Amino acid sequence: MDIPVWQYVVSMSGYIVFLLVLVEGMRRTPRLTAAFWLLSLLTAPLWADNLDGWFRWAKTVSVLIPTAIVVGGARIAYLYYDNPNRVLAFFRGDWVLKVLYAVLFLNIAEATAKDFATANYFNAICGVILCITIPFPRYKNGQRMYWVIGRDKPNDLLFYSTAAWNFLYTTWNLAFVFGENPGYFASSFCILMAAELYPIIKGRPELYIIARVYTLAFHILVRANADIFTPVMDSSSWANDTVLWAWGAINLCLHVPFAIWYFNKQRTSPTGEPPTGDNEPPMLNEYYKDTPEKQQRLTTA
Repeated sequence: MDIPVWQYVVSMSGYIVFLLVLVEGMRRTPRLTAAFWLLSLLTAPLWADNLDGWFRWAKTVSVLIPTAIVVGGARIAYLYYDNPNRVLAFFRGDWVLKVLYAVLFLNIAEATAKDFATANYFNAICGVILCITIPFPRYKNGQRMYWVIGRDKPNDLLFYSTAAWNFLYTTWNLAFVFGENPGYFASSFCILMAAELYPIIKGRPELYIIARVYTLAFHILVRANADIFTPVMDSSSWANDTVLWAWGAINLCLHVPFAIWYFNKQRTSPTGEPPTGDNEPPMLNEYYKDTPEKQQRLTTA
């Protein structure tokens, strides 16, 4: 498809700005956002007309269902933290953070498996490194929480990794999309850039995952219901095996030193916890201070 350069500039810039506004709006309105994502699941009968192959189905289901039920339910539960309702108490359980960790791990693993299947080996190894350097929600004998649903409004999902991990995830994912389906690379670039830019704009690297969740979920929801991106930003002509190979090699050269640094920092930490950015994760005893769950959660950390 012959698309002029100016159309890419306008459509991609506009989509990135839209996604940044979308993330800000969804962060600020947890109730409306939860309702939106629950209602989005009603479009499931339409997905079969637009999804082809195991990877598309796995990606769609593994993103939209956790976004609607787990993220939405947990944010609402913490919005009404003092409400003893059993359903709300259930969504305040530690299982939520463990599931969200597993969902992130699964989404990287799905793409990594696809990279191995398509012989994009350098980038696939990077995916493995990303999987093993995702911080756990909490560590045995640790003092901090690396995944948090904020107790204060707007009850964000917070992920205390490092800006380096966020960047490496972005460049790895871009290379994956470039190899897996270059026709959608331009639109995928937009959602990855929006997620990368949002925490930078806010000066809070811990907002990366909530930005990534909402931009990816929105993009996948649109693609599952209709292909509106190909007419305005089809990038099939950008495919280039040499660029893909070089990109994967560069990614590997970046990921390996990061992994060495990450595990060395964790090994030398007095508590066995991994490194974080300038904004340190909350202390366990402070986060659960003056709550009924304090003793139980502190003793099972």
